[in-house]
Amino acid sequence: MGGMSMGTDMFQDVNMALARDFWYIIAGVMGLFATCRAVNFYKSERRLRRCTANSVECPTKPSNPFLATWATLTAIVREASYPQLYIPVRGVSWLTPPSLGRVIGLLIYWAVIIYMMTAGAIVKDAFFWERIGFRNAWVTVMQVPLLYLLASKCSILGFIAGTSHERLNWLHRWVARTMFVTATVHGWHFYTEWVLADFVEYEMKMMPMVKYGLGAWGILLWSLISSLVPIRRLSYEFFLLQHIISAALFLWLLHVHVPVYAQYNIWFAIAALSFDRVCRIVLLVWQNIKFFPNKANCKGGQRIGHHAQIRAVGESITVVTIKDVHFKWRAGQHLYLWMPRVGLAEAHPYTIACAHQLPETCICNSIQLVVRKHGGFSRRLHTFATKAQAAGRKESLTAFVSGPYGVPPRWDIYEAIILISASTGASFTLPILESVLHTKKTNCTKRIDFLLTAKQGEEIDFYVTRLHELIDRAKDIGIELRVHVAVTRSVSPFIVKPNATSATPVDRPSVSSSGSNLGKEMNEKTTGDSSVDIENLATSSPRRRLSTASADSHVHHTSARADVEAFIRGPVEAAGGETSVVVCGGPSLVSRVRNFVASLSDERAVHKGTGAQGIQLHVEEYSF
Repeated sequence: MGGMSMGTDMFQDVNMALARDFWYIIAGVMGLFATCRAVNFYKSERRLRRCTANSVECPTKPSNPFLATWATLTAIVREASYPQLYIPVRGVSWLTPPSLGRVIGLLIYWAVIIYMMTAGAIVKDAFFWERIGFRNAWVTVMQVPLLYLLASKCSILGFIAGTSHERLNWLHRWVARTMFVTATVHGWHFYTEWVLADFVEYEMKMMPMVKYGLGAWGILLWSLISSLVPIRRLSYEFFLLQHIISAALFLWLLHVHVPVYAQYNIWFAIAALSFDRVCRIVLLVWQNIKFFPNKANCKGGQRIGHHAQIRAVGESITVVTIKDVHFKWRAGQHLYLWMPRVGLAEAHPYTIACAHQLPETCICNSIQLVVRKHGGFSRRLHTFATKAQAAGRKESLTAFVSGPYGVPPRWDIYEAIILISASTGASFTLPILESVLHTKKTNCTKRIDFLLTAKQGEEIDFYVTRLHELIDRAKDIGIELRVHVAVTRSVSPFIVKPNATSATPVDRPSVSSSGSNLGKEMNEKTTGDSSVDIENLATSSPRRRLSTASADSHVHHTSARADVEAFIRGPVEAAGGETSVVVCGGPSLVSRVRNFVASLSDERAVHKGTGAQGIQLHVEEYSF
């Protein structure tokens, strides 16, 4: 990579102007997102006020021409942004591209970058190679602050746009890849000029900054390779450690490489990195150090860290209960967990698996995390809990937490909510269900459909237990709750066969949904010994009491693969207002839901004069 010499004044003014324009564009995009947030806030508040008025039949419908127009624009954007191409081939499924909305956004970003790389620079004269080299040097360095802003957990961009760092991370990776391309163009054009002039060796000796530029380019290349999913999965802990070191080293190399008049970009990035780290340190100290702990609170009043209990559930699940947490959280948020005895220098993100204070805990504000065993930290944690249980003791550890992170949408402004999760993805969807059922504020929700799928029954027994506790609550507050559980390989211990002894003979509850053939399809796919009702579940297990709301809650268990499309269509067609679809699972399930919601919205011509109401989709995809 060539150096930006001071003798380039004829290029400098244009290049610096383009760099300023780039950040004007970023500011404009942030302003657009902030405006959308303001309109959506107005829409939400108006809905909640209409929900309070019992005379309004469908309060989630647009209530004035402005909101009707906004709903139409929103529907068009949703239909264009939701679809996703999924590559189902084993071994290369990680090459599945982002959703169409992200692809469109990325193409727009690339169009801006390509324009800035080439505008007025491709002129066949004596300065051809140098002009393009300097132009792409500026195009590369102007993106550096954006790269670090997008990587921040305390994200300023996320705060303005109303999103969170984990939902911006995909753009962080693509900006880095784009920078690698522009940096390569920058270096290649200078090197070609030196080769043509037979000047390579002399340039290397005369301009040490060139070597630092090559080092920065090498780090970009290494980061690109090491962040590929197959390599990242080999050891995520190692990837994280080397990535942090690479990020710091990259900034130092750039600082040495670029001239003084371009270093403001590097200092901008350093400021973004420092702000993020300071915020995270302050958050960590505030959440984990109690200067005046309440020693009367069982074991939760410790001064440093939190008392945490761990419990192994089956062969692959560990439940972590962290006590005496003195911060609030929202359903759908996550935190970072650090347990020095399990991983001395490892902090891992986990979704907070409860939405309210846990019952039967001596500390009033406890939270639970459900950790699925993979490798490294999660494997050691499960082994630790398993050995403790085998020895007949309750294992307690000191845990440190950082968070909560995430900006989930409001869940109480939709008439119907459809929650779809695979295995431990229920750690995301179940707190949403709890938050809606336990809220003391105005709630527009009338119906909730909950689908939980898994290959192994032990993966979801923890969630099934919690679902039983919510059955009566839904009935008491007048929300129709329908739960479908699909275990495709092994039978959950909560599921019993019809000929099993039952203290109370019952009839199988209905599983039909208004406006849908879901009940018929699922009954046709389900064998007689795998379709049971909630009362049979309750009487078959001494851990659960008999639910009095089972016949009204339409709980259905099946060993067949769930028909996700039919599950979504029924509640959407039955709703008089807007529906929210929430999915948390792997890429296959996520892309399937994305594509169907987009096609269903298009089929029903949502907010385009047919009377069909909106379908909002929120996606959480778990992966390394």
